[in-house]
Amino acid sequence: MKNMEAVGLVEVLGSASAIVVVDQMLKTSAVTYETWNTRCGGHATVFLAGGVSEVSAAVESVKGNPPCEIVAAAVISNPSEETVRLIEESRK
Repeated sequence: MKNMEAVGLVEVLGSASAIVVVDQMLKTSAVTYETWNTRCGGHATVFLAGGVSEVSAAVESVKGNPPCEIVAAAVISNPSEETVRLIEESRK
């Protein structure tokens, strides 16, 4: 299981919006794209990982200057093993 210092989640409407959000966050900070998850209704949740300050900066970059409608956003510092497992399983 991967050791993640922090995890960032950003939920948007649509796959194209998710790609734009990922691009902006990766350009903002030294974070790693982990995966994304789509659900009915067109919602897509993007997951990224890195240091707490880097993940926070990446998430704040899309909240402060949103390239599209941001439905929800969060940073989880020191995620539990179960949270990390859920992210890893969503890659499959």
